[in-house]
Amino acid sequence: MSVTAIVGAQWGDEGKGKIVDLLATQADMVIRYQGGNNAGHTIVNPLGEFKMHLVPSGIFNPNVTSVIGSGVVVDPGGLLKEIDDLKKAGVSVDNLKISDRAHVVMPYHALFDRLEEASAGAGKLGTTQKGIGPVYGDKATKIGIQMGDLLDEKFMIERVSSIVEKKNKILAALYNHPSLSAHSIIEEALDYGRKLKRHIVDTQPMIYGAIKEDRKILLEGQLGALRDLDWGIYPYTTSSSPIAGGACTGAGIPPREIDEVVGVVKAYSTCVGEGPMVTELKDEVGKLLREKGGEYGATTGRPRRCGWFDAVATRYSAQLNGFTSMAVMKLDVLDTLPAIKICVAYHDGDVTYTTFPRTRILERAMPAYEEMPGWQEPTTKIRSYGKLPARAKAYLARMEELVESKISIISVGPGRDETIFV
Repeated sequence: MSVTAIVGAQWGDEGKGKIVDLLATQADMVIRYQGGNNAGHTIVNPLGEFKMHLVPSGIFNPNVTSVIGSGVVVDPGGLLKEIDDLKKAGVSVDNLKISDRAHVVMPYHALFDRLEEASAGAGKLGTTQKGIGPVYGDKATKIGIQMGDLLDEKFMIERVSSIVEKKNKILAALYNHPSLSAHSIIEEALDYGRKLKRHIVDTQPMIYGAIKEDRKILLEGQLGALRDLDWGIYPYTTSSSPIAGGACTGAGIPPREIDEVVGVVKAYSTCVGEGPMVTELKDEVGKLLREKGGEYGATTGRPRRCGWFDAVATRYSAQLNGFTSMAVMKLDVLDTLPAIKICVAYHDGDVTYTTFPRTRILERAMPAYEEMPGWQEPTTKIRSYGKLPARAKAYLARMEELVESKISIISVGPGRDETIFV
């Protein structure tokens, strides 16, 4: 491999962090290409268990250059805490680089996120209220602050004063909220700039150099294809593009340079937040999946909605991303089930869908299932595909057939070694 994109194939929380951490042991550079600290990657390796939100999951290999790309939105305070936690655990951050073009999550972004969600009532989107939507909104309307701007005091004073003046008018008119202090916001931002200065660089030349030298590069996405702003369950989406195409813009990688796209999928389905999830289970099986799989958000701690594997949604993701292979996570969570279902189509009244429709249709769609016998044998200690139970292999083969993508990695536990390479 030269450049490999690691992308989420479902609603997020698929286990991308483990795959990046695992493959980063043989990589030269890992680039996080979009999103903010509104979702996290849980990583278990010989150094311990970590909840990563902004720092790329390749940071545990000291020989890897870990890059926060231009498509990421950075909460400087959250990033500094993450850096501090890593240092306390003995993890070096010397090779952490932050694109000077990445946008900054300012205090008013989180404030507007909270106020908007509170005012939406039943129509809320289920955001983490970290300010991610508002900062991408400011980026699109050309009033954003980039990480490199934190190093320019004169520019920050002029720019932020103007922005805060406008924000205060909106706060007063729409929310009857007290005005913000531009001075306090500027001072805090400049302090963050001083603390992060040695990490903030123009990343494009180093990334181009790595490509030219045929270095091994991993592109790390956040969330999953079904949360993509264009192709996901809009409006219950993130505000950026987690799919492989988004990796090109968010990292600064020409499309022709991506050699492999690994779609990370769970052996079942999970989802955090609002929006349609056709296979959601609100019964005892759903509870079992949640508890056995530890399905609670790495960032918020919110319980994840759980359900059967949705082959319609995952095949759609495979088509959007161009999977060269899949990494199937948490197969072991299904070990005790006597029967396992796979969603192969949706029903909307008399209409049957085998392709992934728009959100309005998904909200009223019902799943059409195939049922397969469970294997009811433990898989957590298995390290080779041939030793998996026959019924587990049959389930995986059906996943491949329905998604139209081969499986290259199977995870049977959170640790690096709890992995089967196919």
